[in-house]
Amino acid sequence: MVERLRPDYAPEGAERPGEFPYTRGVSAEPKPWIMGQYAGFGTPAASNRRFQQLLTAGVTGFSVALDLPTQLGLDSDHPLAAGEVGRVGVAIDSLADVETLMDGIPLERISQVRTTANSIGYVWAAMFLALAKRRGVDPSSFGLFIQNDVLKEFIARGTQIFPPEASLRLAVDVIEHLSRHAARWVPLAMSGYHIREAGADAVQEIAFTFANARAYLDECVRRGLSVDAVAPSLFTFLSSNIDLLREVAKFRAARRVWARLTRDVYGAQDPRSHQLRIFAFTAGSSLTAQQPLNNVARTTVEATAAALAGVQTLHVCAYDEALGVPTEAAATLALRTQQVVAFETGLTETVDPLAGSFAVESLTDELEQRIWALMGEIETRGGALACIGSGWFQRELSDAAYRHAVEVESGERPVVGVNLFPSAAEPLEVFAVDPGAEAEQVAAVRRVRAERDAEAVERALDELSAAAKAGANVVPACVTAVEAYATVGEIVDRLREVHGRWTPTTAF
Repeated sequence: MVERLRPDYAPEGAERPGEFPYTRGVSAEPKPWIMGQYAGFGTPAASNRRFQQLLTAGVTGFSVALDLPTQLGLDSDHPLAAGEVGRVGVAIDSLADVETLMDGIPLERISQVRTTANSIGYVWAAMFLALAKRRGVDPSSFGLFIQNDVLKEFIARGTQIFPPEASLRLAVDVIEHLSRHAARWVPLAMSGYHIREAGADAVQEIAFTFANARAYLDECVRRGLSVDAVAPSLFTFLSSNIDLLREVAKFRAARRVWARLTRDVYGAQDPRSHQLRIFAFTAGSSLTAQQPLNNVARTTVEATAAALAGVQTLHVCAYDEALGVPTEAAATLALRTQQVVAFETGLTETVDPLAGSFAVESLTDELEQRIWALMGEIETRGGALACIGSGWFQRELSDAAYRHAVEVESGERPVVGVNLFPSAAEPLEVFAVDPGAEAEQVAAVRRVRAERDAEAVERALDELSAAAKAGANVVPACVTAVEAYATVGEIVDRLREVHGRWTPTTAF
């Protein structure tokens, strides 16, 4: 008979998991996380084949990688999209592409469909609302996870389209609409992952993320939404990095800070509002092009940190991602890494197994104090929007990234295969996107435009423009436009006429 661990080993009087402030986890019972793999490249049909393969391999959620033109609101035949269509994700131009992408995939079997839609979060929400309607599926029967954190784009990633104030408004349109019409969906993933990837340390990752979260919550409250109507549906999206003990402590400290922020600052009463649900993603920045098979060891350690910290959903990077889009074999191995950690190690049998460790408890307390201090500094500077406008966030990340690079270059921060035990380059098969995919996608979007009802599209886009000019929530009008097969670029262009375009600050 296989011996099993107890659900919890804490002594009498110790903080229990599932109790405020949730340092030890949001649930009293150990649970396996949702296993998803970030995938998407080329055309929707090509990505659908990869999704089908991952579904067969045992994924319980999909993370859809969108190509840069899509994320920037450009159709595949736009001149600025040339050479980028389908390169770092799948090209999505209209509802027709989403129908192809999800063809044969039963929405009800998927715990979550996640995506990097940030500046176009309202379009992605509209597309899946329309898809559910087409299929006759209740949106509450499946989970949609929209990143929709456009503020961090200004700080760390760069796919912003409109000025910060308008971008914030559109993001909150999604939160507001889904809180009323698809409450099971995640309308915002407060994203520290990209902030960490841009050079932040663990404290900056959490503090900057929660500063942005405050901007979203403040706008929700201004619109008359209670925090308890919104916060239970939110997730945070964080990095699980290579520094195992510090990362476990970071996740624990983040839960504690969020619980106190929502209760003590926003007055949330619903315990679900206090519970920080975490989507962890192993650190792409820790992967090396040198000796890439070492990345299997790195991602295993990072996945173990997330498991020890009790995250709700997890993605493990493929070992070849420092070189390009993962091969099918590498993506499957990344999934298998999750499965080994989840089902063979016993870590899902007990909650917060490192609780009581002198090191982890001390690190948790230290990180919490430093996160609160940095959040306080951001507030004294006027909050997230002010720090974006002044360039302060960007300067802080640039300085942190520089310090990290110097530490690697000097050898102070060891990286096996780079500055420690280097060796000659190893031959490795690298995935290549079909060079004909771009032409295929360009032809597809032009075919959609030729075959749709042009008058219906124009009416829908006029309705969208009117809603934006009136300051109304744009999601309903966006759904109408999507159902008429208006393209992402056409929708964004109409909103650009109202909100203008973002131009880089020269403040830093």
